[in-house]
Amino acid sequence: MHVRPVVRTRAVLALLVAVVLVTAACGASNTVRSGSSTSGMDASHPFGGDPATEGTPQRGGILRYGMDREPVSMDPTVPGYQIADYAVYDPLFRMNASGDVQPYLAESMTTADGGTTWVLTLRPGVKFQDETPLDADAVIFNVQRQQQIARSPGNVYAKWVKSMTAVDPLTVRFVLTQPVGVFVNAFALRSNDGTLGLMASPTAVKKWGADYGRHPVGAGPFSFVDWVPDSKIDVTRFDDYWQKDKGMPYLDGIQFRPVPDTEAAYASISNGDLDVLICSYQTEILRGSNNKDLTTYYNPGNGGEYFYFNFTRAPFNDPRMREALLAALDPKAMSATQYSGFMDPAQTPFSADSPFYDAATAERYPTYDPAKAKQLIADYVKDGGDPNFTLSTANNPTRTQFAQFVQAQLKAVGVEVKLDLQDLGTFSSTVVQGGNFQLSTWVSGWPTPFPSLVQLLHTGGSGNYGRYSNPQVDALLDDAVATTDKARQTADYKQVEAIAGKDLAIGWYSRAYTGMLTRKNVKGIVLDIPTGPQMWAGAWMSH
Repeated sequence: MHVRPVVRTRAVLALLVAVVLVTAACGASNTVRSGSSTSGMDASHPFGGDPATEGTPQRGGILRYGMDREPVSMDPTVPGYQIADYAVYDPLFRMNASGDVQPYLAESMTTADGGTTWVLTLRPGVKFQDETPLDADAVIFNVQRQQQIARSPGNVYAKWVKSMTAVDPLTVRFVLTQPVGVFVNAFALRSNDGTLGLMASPTAVKKWGADYGRHPVGAGPFSFVDWVPDSKIDVTRFDDYWQKDKGMPYLDGIQFRPVPDTEAAYASISNGDLDVLICSYQTEILRGSNNKDLTTYYNPGNGGEYFYFNFTRAPFNDPRMREALLAALDPKAMSATQYSGFMDPAQTPFSADSPFYDAATAERYPTYDPAKAKQLIADYVKDGGDPNFTLSTANNPTRTQFAQFVQAQLKAVGVEVKLDLQDLGTFSSTVVQGGNFQLSTWVSGWPTPFPSLVQLLHTGGSGNYGRYSNPQVDALLDDAVATTDKARQTADYKQVEAIAGKDLAIGWYSRAYTGMLTRKNVKGIVLDIPTGPQMWAGAWMSH
């Protein structure tokens, strides 16, 4: 496999969603929409800003960015919400909208033996913000950190590495413990998926030790300035940035502000207190689309909004109750009350335009049938089961409304649902990731099956919070990761989709309308992949 430079002909869409932001949306209408995600919305910017039409970039200005929560750390080895990372770090590789890997700080990565030995070549002359060179030794240092820190999100990929050798200052040879056809992808993944591609300055890591995450130093367009907890993170232009000959970065700096309240966040972007707002949920996207002062970026893509069934706890360790839940939910009513009539129903992990989509699996997915739901529940009760359960979700208004909708729908088929509503941080880390739930909501998206589908469905997967396990699924996922044969990967993933669909491993209900809002003077919003990182070097504001 060879990864060589690809010429970009237009800006590519995406959105910033930390693996698993956890909210959906509300509204009012009365239809279930299928097909294009642009119907009824302003689709003038569905794929990011187009440099050909945005004019000549202007330098200057501090961009104010609204986050839905505060990061835990800016160290790539620390799991958690890492939305500000890509201001300080540039990745070795990027992914385009098709999931193809493209060089960035690295020039190439090749394998000549089917994925056991890989050779990475770096771009010359790149420096960290403390002037440490980004060379082969720095790459080895960073991958070793991922190997040594067991809780690092990138540890699962670093463990594949048997040995690393600096062939010369710009070349690293990796020898793996097994063939891994997607090893290069590990250097292009989003930070919240776990990645080997974000390089931290070895000098800074040694200087700050355990506090490095609050003093990050990368090779990206902006240098870290300060972090005021629960208030702001400031970064400023790095004058020795590797793309300085192109005039990048254009902005003087960026201020990241946590604004967890969705109403306050939307008010701030509307009145100009913020320049950019991440909005993962339908409410903000619909409102922003109708606001003449804002530009909306969004995309449904693969993945979506779904339920985690806890396979280790009743009642959803029984397939009858998993099917009963899905049969009890009316998608037309859900669309009308929760998605302003714009819900794009989901039955599988992949959208219909994905090469991995399996139409037969989608056809077999449970449809709205309250009579069948009642019969399944009655059978479960007859065998001694208690069908009542607790639904866990975040306590913001949109998630609370959605939980109440589910509660009412289940009551109509004879099931009492208690609601466990927690702040987003507690819900994400303690409830869902801790496995302390019977049924929970979640949302995530991805361009390609690796690593997200592996994390979601493999036994012990880092995103398999429902503890689903099927040895046949595990074997197929392992094979898809090992091979460099694209056709074989596709066949494996389609089989996984079919088996997991039959098992009702995940309770899919909607594609996720994740996106961002910007003020009209913000340009250069160029993201690589749906739910991928904003690349901040090219962002600018007209004055």
